[in-house]
Amino acid sequence: MPSNRSTISFFPAVAESRPLRAAVLTPPGRGAVATVAVSGSGAAEAVGRLFASASGRRLTTVAIGEVVYGRFEPCGEEVVVCRRADAIEIHCHGGQAAASALLESLAQLGCQLISWRDWIRDRTPDDIAVAAAEALASAPTLRTASILLDQYHGALQRELDECVELLQAASDVAAGLAEERLKALSRRCQTGRHLNEPFRVVIAGRPNVGKSSLVNALVGYRRSIVYDQPGTTRDVVTVRTAIAGWPVELSDTAGLRHAGDALEAAGVELALAGLSAADLRVLVFDAGQPWTDDDAALVERWPDGLLVHSKCDVASPSADRPGGIKTSAVTGIGIAKLVQALGDALVPEPPPAGAGVPFTPAQERRIEAAFEALTAGDRARAADLLKL
Repeated sequence: MPSNRSTISFFPAVAESRPLRAAVLTPPGRGAVATVAVSGSGAAEAVGRLFASASGRRLTTVAIGEVVYGRFEPCGEEVVVCRRADAIEIHCHGGQAAASALLESLAQLGCQLISWRDWIRDRTPDDIAVAAAEALASAPTLRTASILLDQYHGALQRELDECVELLQAASDVAAGLAEERLKALSRRCQTGRHLNEPFRVVIAGRPNVGKSSLVNALVGYRRSIVYDQPGTTRDVVTVRTAIAGWPVELSDTAGLRHAGDALEAAGVELALAGLSAADLRVLVFDAGQPWTDDDAALVERWPDGLLVHSKCDVASPSADRPGGIKTSAVTGIGIAKLVQALGDALVPEPPPAGAGVPFTPAQERRIEAAFEALTAGDRARAADLLKL
């Protein structure tokens, strides 16, 4: 399997003697195909003792990269086997039963059974690549998977190595360039934190302004209950989606007002707590209702909020209110514009293809510590921190 930006391979060629190890590389649960991989010295000979090809060929005579069909004799499972430079891939029926039967037979031959994470750690060149490979297994969108794949192929490691070279050069100009590189990496940390975990976007506003309808319009199906009586939403209703390729958790909150009972008051408290913890706040106002002091206070309290004027299919926003995005959940007016605005607000500077993006807390702390050492004038310390 060639290594390029669009692929990931855990089968590098190595010459040293290694013990036999086997792992399931496909996710658990139902599936059409499961993949069991066997590595180590003599892997072809070991698997060949259990595999009978339909053509009668011995596995040890199969060329690297060649695929053969046959039967795994101990359990009678029909399989497709591919020989790699230092591993054997066995593709069997999906699900746990077939893969477990293969592993049991391999264990009886003396193979050590390991997890897919241990398989990756054994065969991946550095800690950043290991973390990227593990994160790829749960990447929620194609866009985040692409960024993680860049890190697996060395994008972040290259940038750190280049910073070290600049710091080791006896030049103020080089040190300044290293500082700019570290600043850029630090700015990308916010994006990196959300390559697996979604951004938290909270939809807030007074009761009955159209928050639930807006959430339903954004996700494309009815997730929140819509009713024309205030106080319908008393808990925080969340739904996960993708916006501009970024994973997002939308929260539909209780209407912000002076609560009429304890239950509604608890909902309002949850809404306020969600607003405080959000990565982005969307403040929704009914275009057909007068602008009030409470509306103005909400904008003043959350000045970084994204303003939306809803129900614009039946009314136009009055001139006395601040600007915002005009929407209608009924007709779709402004929804595409709102999606674009959400994406721009969450990731103002999307990393270009091939850029280094820190994506773990440890990487982020490492870059922050190096930057602090550099600004304190300790270039050697900064370089050592980046080499860890």
